[in-house]
Amino acid sequence: MTYQKKTIEDIDVSGKRVLVRCDFNVPQDDTGAITNDKRIVESLPTIRYLIDHGARVILCSHLGRPKGSVNPKYSLRPVAARLSELLEKPVAMAGDVIGPDAQAKAAALQNGDVCLLENVRFHAEEEKNDAAFAKALASLAEIYVNDAFGTSHRAHASTAGVADYLPAVCGYLIGKEIGVMGAALSDPKRPFVAVLGGAKVSDKIGVISNLLEKVDTLIIGGAMAYTFLTAQGASVGDSRIEADKLDYAREMVQKAADRGVRFLLPTDNVCADHFAADAAPVVHDSMSIPAGYMGLDIGPETIRTYSDAIRGAGTVVWNGPMGVFEFDTFAEGTRAIAQAIADSGAISIIGGGDSAAAVVQLGYADRMTHISTGGGASLEFLEGLVLPGIACLLDK
Repeated sequence: MTYQKKTIEDIDVSGKRVLVRCDFNVPQDDTGAITNDKRIVESLPTIRYLIDHGARVILCSHLGRPKGSVNPKYSLRPVAARLSELLEKPVAMAGDVIGPDAQAKAAALQNGDVCLLENVRFHAEEEKNDAAFAKALASLAEIYVNDAFGTSHRAHASTAGVADYLPAVCGYLIGKEIGVMGAALSDPKRPFVAVLGGAKVSDKIGVISNLLEKVDTLIIGGAMAYTFLTAQGASVGDSRIEADKLDYAREMVQKAADRGVRFLLPTDNVCADHFAADAAPVVHDSMSIPAGYMGLDIGPETIRTYSDAIRGAGTVVWNGPMGVFEFDTFAEGTRAIAQAIADSGAISIIGGGDSAAAVVQLGYADRMTHISTGGGASLEFLEGLVLPGIACLLDK
């Protein structure tokens, strides 16, 4: 799936009211103070471009899960305050989304001004992609910009519905996401290596199948490796497996063989007799993990094999940790893969979620080509699915 979409640079925004869907779903503490403003900071290039080009900027976003009703705990007011500081100019906060205050604040904007609407999920109509709600939201503006990649796989009113009523383009964040990932999937620098980890095969079914059409090497880690190993006749002790996915696992190994794709599974594992941070680590061969033990990370021999495969790559896509990386004892596999990707010199794309968190936490973020801002959205993109929040934008 390759997207060639118009961006904010392809249209005239001067003097126009521009509705921008951002992802301001930021973590907060008990007092409502923002504990990590990364998502706000990531939206700044798009907002600044619009300000500099004389647009009248109307920002909207969701925050948390207020379940379709007004809940002050999920108000975007702290975001407006942080935005004002970062932009060094006032950001007017509307007390509603499509009500009289939003309409008044949007109408009062002058060129280069910014306002923020209240949480779009205070309306149940948002997640239902209600046409009347989308139309009312669109009526505030003359142009729509989607810059919230993390919600682009959802067909909600503010991510897709408004595009039925306004010319729609993407901001810099989405432009980068679809540019980097689209190029990797359609015309990768080879060898193309994909590294997939995480807990469940069922979460990655479409991704594995789609990537086997494109990659030269597919590396499997995390708990889902034990389903594949069981399907290959291994005894995996008490490791987590999905019994209903064994046939699928065998199919994928066969598909790789048929296509000449190198399919790598762990040959050894760091195991423990219970699931805990202080559990004593023991290394066992993948084919014979004893009863009473579960695999919690890839082992040293597997780390060497996987690192060698990554070392020669032209493009690497990574989604999902290699083990229980939140426990330090079982984080070495994930740490080693991050190191190998950072050292490889390859075009490196980290699918959002846990692998993005791991790369940031381990200090390798600045050595990756691209870290996706959306976990679910990047998975669906890698799966080759249509993302409604991007499909609705104008083609170049």
